[in-house]
Amino acid sequence: MSIQEVSTKPFEGQKPGTSGLRKRVKIFQQEHYTENFVQAIFDSVDPKGQTLVLGGDGRYFSKEAVHTILKIGAANGVAKFIVGKDGILSTPAASNIIRKYKAYGGILLTASHNPGGPNNDFGIKYNMSNGGPAPESVTEKMFARTKEITSYKIIDLPPLDISKIGTSKFGPTEVEVIDSVKDYVLLLEGIFDFPLMKSFLQTTPDFRVLFDGLHGVTGPYARAIFVETLGLPEAALQNCVPLPDFGGGHPDPNLTYAHDLVEAVEAKNIPFGAASDGDGDRNMIYGKNAFVTPSDSVAVIADWAVEAIPYFKGGLKGLARSMPTSAAIDYVAKAKKVEYYEVPTGWKFFGNLMDAGKLSICGEESFGTGSDHIREKDGVWAVVAWLNILAYANKKSPNKLVGVKDTLLDHYEKYGRSFFSRYDYEEVSSDGAGKLVAALGKHIEEGSLVDKKFEASTGESFTVSKTFNFNYTDPVDKSVSKNQGQIVQFSDGSRVVFRLSGTGSQGATVRMYVEKYTNDKKQYGMDTAEGLKGLIEVALKITNLTAFLEREKPTVITKGKSLDTTSITNSMTNPI
Repeated sequence: MSIQEVSTKPFEGQKPGTSGLRKRVKIFQQEHYTENFVQAIFDSVDPKGQTLVLGGDGRYFSKEAVHTILKIGAANGVAKFIVGKDGILSTPAASNIIRKYKAYGGILLTASHNPGGPNNDFGIKYNMSNGGPAPESVTEKMFARTKEITSYKIIDLPPLDISKIGTSKFGPTEVEVIDSVKDYVLLLEGIFDFPLMKSFLQTTPDFRVLFDGLHGVTGPYARAIFVETLGLPEAALQNCVPLPDFGGGHPDPNLTYAHDLVEAVEAKNIPFGAASDGDGDRNMIYGKNAFVTPSDSVAVIADWAVEAIPYFKGGLKGLARSMPTSAAIDYVAKAKKVEYYEVPTGWKFFGNLMDAGKLSICGEESFGTGSDHIREKDGVWAVVAWLNILAYANKKSPNKLVGVKDTLLDHYEKYGRSFFSRYDYEEVSSDGAGKLVAALGKHIEEGSLVDKKFEASTGESFTVSKTFNFNYTDPVDKSVSKNQGQIVQFSDGSRVVFRLSGTGSQGATVRMYVEKYTNDKKQYGMDTAEGLKGLIEVALKITNLTAFLEREKPTVITKGKSLDTTSITNSMTNPI
């Protein structure tokens, strides 16, 4: 055993985004590339004598990266690593492990919902002692270090066997390999009413469940929860064997990439379907004839939480959403007289509020939902929350089976409906995206769109009332985050938001968010595309987006579906 100091040179572009450094696998495989970034992490957080958690979603290049991190960590004085068996830990599970065992922090190997495999993506991110993503003050320090690094320390030892649970020595460092699933299942059992869910599922055979892991990390977690704990058959699981390339698919739980789930739910008349992403922090809820938008999902969970979920029996501390997310949860907060917050995209902003005791439940429109049980969004938590709510609703409705669609319609009856859609333009020209942002910025600076009226082919007209960049002052640490999204607000309360995403690994991703609220019951069952058609036309006209991005159509459209509203009246579930 010997510690070597290896000479190196900086690589350009090793700047962590909102969820770490994400690049193509081939970039990480370059000589010294991964080592440089890992050393920059250790130089920035100084983990000497500390305990770190290590794991990830099992994507291609994970095993090599785990061994690299162990060798560099041992050389830099890390006292102990807690490693998920085979290097596997979902992002929510890792956050829980950091918090439960009071670790100094954790290194997560994931590119979240991005595709995996030798020609796709890999990622490394650092989480703090609260279990949440590193704040900008830390990631900026890492980036600065990557630009000046001249050497890294590494220990000369053969790879450690991380396929067996137990503790061993790796040079001067202790390495404890743990069950990747056990602690997370215990966490959820302390949050939800498992006896109620199990009783409901076993006494209501017509209420079938289908969970799609998209060949990501959540397969083993889903089996432990849905099959082993709740007693569902193996048929309740689909694509739940984790694979390094996610089976060649795109592990992003939306209507485009989780089409296997959608098709199975519709073909087999399955009342409750759900999917999670590559690293387990995102989710999609889909019932027969009912897609739940992420904005609606977090609002429904917040509405039922105190009554249905044991963890929230003491009340809600606060509710929050990311700025691009629809205002559906705002209406719940106002009705319940609970404080609510609108924050920039990035879970760390929710984490600050949680650590200050100001926040219980929150969500992002990008299929992220969670609570203060950890400091990451949590896909499986959201799925179990919905099951808990539906089990409780059915306990209150013994004569009619309450499903996903009924729950949504009930919610619209109480709060109105926020039509919401997101258009993703992935891997577009960075130059074109920059020109789009610059053109919008000029409109905002000059106020040139304000009071202008735009006509749509639907017969609707939209008058711009305000244009601005979203800036945020954190109520806890008073830090200021500027230019978090460009917003065009209309006089009827509708709005369109534009953001450059920081989660891609190549080119640029532009997201356009479109929102319109209605309390007209005749529109509650309307197809989202129909409800938003006029507003989308106007948004594209105002921005000239298709010309700037040289794309006629988005890569992915996230939107709701039309709902059969014949059940609104006597068959509606009772409002809570």
